[in-house]
Amino acid sequence: MSKFWSPFVNSLVPYVPGEQPKIDRLVKLNTNENPYGPSAKAIAAMQAQMNDDLRLYPDPNSDLLKHAVADYYSVGPQYVFVGNGSDEVLAHAFHALFQHDKPLLFPDISYSFYPVYCGLYGIKQQVVALDENFQIRVADYQQPNGGIIFPNPNAPTGCLLELDKIEQVLTANPDSVVLVDEAYIDFGGDSAISLVKKYDNLLVTQTLSKSRSLAGLRVGIAVGHPDLIEGLERVKNSFNSYPLDRAAIAGAAAAFADADHFHFTRNKVIASREWVVEALSALGFEVLPSAANFVFARHKSRDAQELAAQLREQGVLVRHFKQERIEQFLRISIGTDEQNQILIDVLKNCI
Repeated sequence: MSKFWSPFVNSLVPYVPGEQPKIDRLVKLNTNENPYGPSAKAIAAMQAQMNDDLRLYPDPNSDLLKHAVADYYSVGPQYVFVGNGSDEVLAHAFHALFQHDKPLLFPDISYSFYPVYCGLYGIKQQVVALDENFQIRVADYQQPNGGIIFPNPNAPTGCLLELDKIEQVLTANPDSVVLVDEAYIDFGGDSAISLVKKYDNLLVTQTLSKSRSLAGLRVGIAVGHPDLIEGLERVKNSFNSYPLDRAAIAGAAAAFADADHFHFTRNKVIASREWVVEALSALGFEVLPSAANFVFARHKSRDAQELAAQLREQGVLVRHFKQERIEQFLRISIGTDEQNQILIDVLKNCI
């Protein structure tokens, strides 16, 4: 606390990111990064930008990337917005599209940045409890609101809401923006982007940090009706007209174009996830059904916080949330085959 802080800053409760350790040789399964590297074509495209043109500003509209996303999802470029990571894209959506006179609805177990943004932008919030199986109940979102947001698959549970149920939320809330946060959709679900031409109140956000292996590049996208995109652009151009640099634009566009690398790494992660689920189940864990690049699991007799501490002592990082309803769960990112085997071997010793 400082005497120079405004009362507004003094009351903020910031988001706490997962640990990024400085120690070598840790098995890092705590922040849902892709265990496999990015597309070689994306790296080459970024390296090609390392020249004298860096003295010039990048394209403020990131047209190369917008057209790559539009082509990939068969929409017009006017349906696409891009920003510096999906967290920035989400921040602009909170500022531009959610109303302040009614509460924003989101699950009680969800991405912990949502309440942070509500505090930052002065938006009322109302958490909606997941059911006993940690699933979204569509009927619970049929109430007055200033907007709706949820991750799909959900984080940190990994559970998926099917497209027909998303449509039920959309049709029940025609006067509210429904934001589907699809950071993990490529690992097990169908994107709601297929619905954006049908519903003018739908905005879908994604990131290149997970399935495209570009967490270090910081690129996020949103796809939705052009009126929603224009609202995001108005906020972006009042905040930072150049959110993506030349390398990011080129690398992200190339990543969308390299379908072979995308499918290869995604399929490896999905196959490894199923192996990890079986191995954890054999050790006495209950594992929630996951459509993401992580699993959410609790042991029938061992305390989650103690297990997380024991794993860290032996060089394996996982994520533990000290939150009501999920304090006995561990969120475990899917790693390489070698990393996954180390995880299971260490857990056998701990248990």
